[in-house]
Amino acid sequence: MPSKRAFQSHARRILRRLVDITMGFLFRLVYRNPGARVNPIEDLLLLDTASTLALKIRTKKVKSVEVVEKYIARIKDINTLLNCVVDERFEEALAEARAVDKLIESGTTSEEEMAKETPYLGVPFTTKDSIQVKGLKFTAGLYARRNIKGAEDAAAVTTLRRAGAIPLALTNVSELCMWWESHNTVHGRTNNPYDSNRIVGGSSGGEGCLQAAAGSPMGIGSDIGGSIRMPCFFNGIFGHKPSRGLVSNAGEYPIASKDHDLFLGTGPMCRFASDLAPMLKVLSDKNASRIPFDEKVDIKALKFYYMEDDGGSALVSAVHQDVKTAMHNVLTYLKKAHGIQPQKVNITNMKRSAAIWFAKMNVKGEPDFCQELANRNGSINVYWELIKWVLCLSKHTFIALATGISEKMGVKHGSEEHTRLLEACDHMYTEFKELLGENGIFLYPTHPTVAPYHNEPVFKPLNFSYTAIINVLGFPATHIPLGLNDKGLPVGIQAVGAMNCDHHCIAVACELERAFGGWVPPAISV
Repeated sequence: MPSKRAFQSHARRILRRLVDITMGFLFRLVYRNPGARVNPIEDLLLLDTASTLALKIRTKKVKSVEVVEKYIARIKDINTLLNCVVDERFEEALAEARAVDKLIESGTTSEEEMAKETPYLGVPFTTKDSIQVKGLKFTAGLYARRNIKGAEDAAAVTTLRRAGAIPLALTNVSELCMWWESHNTVHGRTNNPYDSNRIVGGSSGGEGCLQAAAGSPMGIGSDIGGSIRMPCFFNGIFGHKPSRGLVSNAGEYPIASKDHDLFLGTGPMCRFASDLAPMLKVLSDKNASRIPFDEKVDIKALKFYYMEDDGGSALVSAVHQDVKTAMHNVLTYLKKAHGIQPQKVNITNMKRSAAIWFAKMNVKGEPDFCQELANRNGSINVYWELIKWVLCLSKHTFIALATGISEKMGVKHGSEEHTRLLEACDHMYTEFKELLGENGIFLYPTHPTVAPYHNEPVFKPLNFSYTAIINVLGFPATHIPLGLNDKGLPVGIQAVGAMNCDHHCIAVACELERAFGGWVPPAISV
């Protein structure tokens, strides 16, 4: 006879499935008219990798000003539909590009010196509205911060600037970067370039959208629960969450506590896998020696493991067939092309990923979410704000208020359940560490479904757990796009590596890009 707990779990899974089917039908009804796709890419310069652009600039094949102008024009062309860019420094960027061109024309620095000291000289880049850029908005999607400008550059921006790159624009996020749809009351909602009825993910959703639409050659995102990888999944690009502590998170908002900083990863987002390692090497700055970036990785020397789903969480959507097919295609390719037989594993605590993430995020002595919603100036009355939201008078999103309420009702810090979840996380870390060793790769869905319709995530809030669990474990993870489904929406998976083996994840991304084509321009019909 099945136990009472098993019966309850089975009943919850059935209920979860019924909710998904019902809401899926209703949202398809609401969005029965097809969404728009972004305009086609007409300039071939927009199809170069960031590294190729840098090479062309320093060898005088193209001027930095021309590259910056092309990307400014592209942003202006796409942003009315997508609403992904929320602030810009076009004039300043053009002035900096002219200075780069003048330096190169002077001949005072050799091509070899430029390649070594300033590998991204003259190449524009973008980042999200929670990573500080001097002079640009620094709101993190919070209405109380709508007038705040960056006083200085965040550490990640500083390192790219030092490498010669030029900040161009700022992209949209979710409110306080704590939801997986990029929508807030400061800048509004961002639309998916493959279907404007769909979400772009969050919190680095504006950045993922801009990259996919070829509005920037490279970008910086941040990821505390999947905020790089989910937008990369929904927008069909590459993104990497680095190993714990590899890249500095200084100069970002919300300000991460000492504990949260261990889960937060700042990393690259781009259309081409070949840009991941060079970008990460620059972003890693003084920690770059931890990763053998220049080491050639032999795919055949890696040991591959995989799970097709989380083992059956009752609160998370079932993995859709599109994602399962993408995983199967990768497994088949590895076997046929390299003679690799990935091993299927069952890490039982994966089904508790959401609960474990929330427990790890519950840190004593830090501002709660209601205090964060007040910009750490007191605390909002979340129930009063919810009443105001119903009357269309609140300056907060519904999901931000729901997050504040759920935090108050969640597992209490130091309780028996909290302790059990922390112990489960420690056990998972040990299990993963032993599994991956020094050359292991764990393949896992980045998300259980392709990009949902706008607002649909409210009815499947814990689906982010597929990425979130990797944050609290601290391992590096790369999202790898694997083409489009029959509706023209991106699919893909994530590759998780051993600690400080980021180069292994990225090598797998490069290999699968060669095999499956990587990013597909959104204007191409299926």
